[in-house]
Parts: sequence; structure tokens; C-alpha cells
Amino acid sequence: MVSAVESMAANTSWSALGKATDLRNRILFTLGLLIVYRLGTFIPVPGIDGVALRQFMEQAGQGIGGMVSMFTGGALGRMGIFALGIMPYISASIIVQLMTAMVPKLEQLKKEGEQGRKKINQYTRYGTVFLATLQAYGLAVSLEAGDIVTDPGMFFRASCVITLVGGTMFLMWLGEQITARGIGNGISLIIFVGIIAEVPAAMAQFFASGRSGAISPAVIIAVIVMVIATIMFVVFMERALRKIHIQYPRRQVGMKVYDGGSSHLPVKVNPAGVIPAIFASSLLLLPVTISTFSGNSTNPVMSWLLANFGPGQPLYLAFFTTMIVFFTYFYTFNVSFKPDDVADNLKNQNGFIPGIRPGKKTSEYLEYVVNRVLVLGSAYLAAVCLLPEILRGEFAIPFYFGGTSVLIVVSVTMDTIQQVQSHLLAHQYEGLLEKSQLRGKSGKGRKKRSPVRR
Repeated sequence: MVSAVESMAANTSWSALGKATDLRNRILFTLGLLIVYRLGTFIPVPGIDGVALRQFMEQAGQGIGGMVSMFTGGALGRMGIFALGIMPYISASIIVQLMTAMVPKLEQLKKEGEQGRKKINQYTRYGTVFLATLQAYGLAVSLEAGDIVTDPGMFFRASCVITLVGGTMFLMWLGEQITARGIGNGISLIIFVGIIAEVPAAMAQFFASGRSGAISPAVIIAVIVMVIATIMFVVFMERALRKIHIQYPRRQVGMKVYDGGSSHLPVKVNPAGVIPAIFASSLLLLPVTISTFSGNSTNPVMSWLLANFGPGQPLYLAFFTTMIVFFTYFYTFNVSFKPDDVADNLKNQNGFIPGIRPGKKTSEYLEYVVNRVLVLGSAYLAAVCLLPEILRGEFAIPFYFGGTSVLIVVSVTMDTIQQVQSHLLAHQYEGLLEKSQLRGKSGKGRKKRSPVRR
């Protein structure tokens, strides 16, 4: 049976967007900051030889360099001020979350509420500065080794590090502002816009390869069918739920007796969303970003990284799969669905699962159910991210048609639309309340008519 809230959400008209002033301002604010981000990807780092960089990226574009450029919205290919992208912040978030689960002091901070969360966010920012500084310096040295710098030396290294670290911190601030004052998740939207902005150029290049005969028409049709099938599969799996029946007993409050009811606790097949794919890609790109620009170097470690961690290589696929499965479980049980917290909330609301005792037994049952559901969820994420990557490696398909990019685009789009609908629904509720209050005031404030004298 459809609830009243679901019925109202289904009947919500998008024409109400013009009346929802707060939502419209949030959307305009988000679009404005995303435009600022896109403009920043075209501002180059000082001291870069543009011709040499263009020639290098044409050679590295089909390798891991193409994937790195995809996650930075093309800024790395142009060596813009946002060349590091948001990946240092994501890497720092991974490290801090892992340490929070292992270090008792950080775990205690996490339980302290808003103050503890602010402290953990502060540690994440410090980690972002540290990682961005390391990556920026390594990238500056690698650019000099690849003869892409017009005037190499310490002055170039210092200016490159300051520019790139400042760009990453500015991106982090943009993401936080979008999350707080805009619509959607700021970090995910930045990655989403970076991918979407480069898709038209990738499609033009792909169809140009088909016209030149480099790619057969059958492969082009197969890629289009694969992308459409992947989108449909992602939408289906992101909306899939495992419903746990919840019973509420009959209770008495004062002189009133409230009848018991039943409901359900929805558990998504993929509670972690797109986060595991982003985290896994971030860890995969962390060491290879530097080795990409020093591909001509005779360093055996860098040569081994480029040879074995390129897209389609067995080690790349194995590492990617392992990290996706790990972060699916880790992020679900530490952030998106905590069985202990859910069990405590049910107990406080006098709700229980039929046949399961409230408290610890409920928590154990929820953990058991979520573990079984995540087997399917992690397998779905790994399949969506890896199967198109394997096909892309075989047929030289652009990175923007791979499973990771499609998953990010579809998931972020669904999440943003859901938030817009939630704001529209809240606006509709506010309108109904205002109307009811106005009616009450008009009825209450109406003067009584005096009886007519005859």
C-alpha cells in the first residue's frame, strides 16, 4: 500500500519549482560554483610548455593518464590549477575514516557529536594539505623530467606546488559550500561535472575513429548498447531494497491508548552508493599520477607501475575489485548503515523485529542481513566498474564510456534529483500548513454578528 508521503511525492509537479524560492536559490548557487570550477580547469599552471604537454597527453591519453584526466575534468590534460582535482581530499578522507575505526581516541571523537565531527573534519583538511603537497611536488619533478617545463628549477617547483595545493583546497571549499548551501553532495557533483563536461569531446573522438575505420561499426553499436544497458542496470540496482518488517506494540500515554502498527526498515542493496568506486579509483590513481608524467624515466618502480597498473591489466583489475568490495563493506558499516545505532533507535521508539529481541540481538540480526545483502551489492559494483573496463581495454573505447564514469554519473544524477524532490515535497507541505493557518486565523478573527432586532 502506498503511503501518503509517497503518493504526494509521485504527484509533485516540477512546475512547483518556480514557486519554491529557496530551492531555486540553492540550484542557482550550485550551478554558479560549478561554473567557477569549470573555468578554473582552463587556467594553466605557470611555466608549462603547452605544445610539449599536448603532445605528451596525446600519447598518454589512452593509458592511465586518460583516466587521471577524466577524474580531474580534463584539468590534468591542460595542467590547470585544478590539475590534482579533489582526489587528495578523498584520499585524506579514506585515511581518516580508516584511522577512526582503528584508533580509540578518534573513535571517541566521532561519538562526541557535532564538536567531534568538526575536529575530524579539521584532521581531514590537514591530511588533504599534506597529500596535495606531496603529489604537487612529485608532479612538478615529473613534469621537469618529461621536458614539459619552459624554465625548470626550484622557482617552478615552488610555484607549481603552491598553485596546485591552493587549487585543491579551493575545490574542497567549493564542495563543502555546495553541500551546505546548495543541492546535492558537493564532492560528488564536482567529479560528476568534470566527467560530463568532457563527454562530448570523447564522443566526437570516438565517432571520428569509426569514420576513419579504426573502429568498426559493430563495435560502435555494441558500445552504445553496453552504455544503455549499464545505465538501466545501475538505476535498477540503486533502487533495489531489502525490507525488514518492524512491529510497534500497543501503548498507553496518559488516558489515551494508541494501537500498535507495523512498518518496514528499507536496506538498500548498495547502501554505500558511488563512494566505493570513487575511493578505489582515488587509491589507484594516487601513485600512478606521478609515474604517468615520468614515463620516460628509467626508474624501475615507476616503469613497473606503468606496466602493471594500466587499465585492463590483471593487477589493476584485481586491485580495483578488492578495493571496491572492501570500501563497500567499510563505508556501509561505518557511515551509511550502523547496526548498533539502528537497533538503539528502534528500541527507543518501542519498535522491534518479530521474533528478535530488542538491543544486541536486533543489532546482530541487522548485521547478518546487511552482510548478506552486501554480497550482492559489492558484486554489482565490481561488475559495473570492471566489465566495461575490460571491453574498453580490448576495443580502445574512451574512458568516459567505462563503468566507473557511468556509475558516478547515474548515481549522482539520481541522488540530486531525489534531493530536489525532497525540497519540493517540503515546500508543498509548507504551503499546506500556511493555508491551514490562514483559514484558522480568518475563522477565529471573524467578528460575530449581532442579533437583528425586530
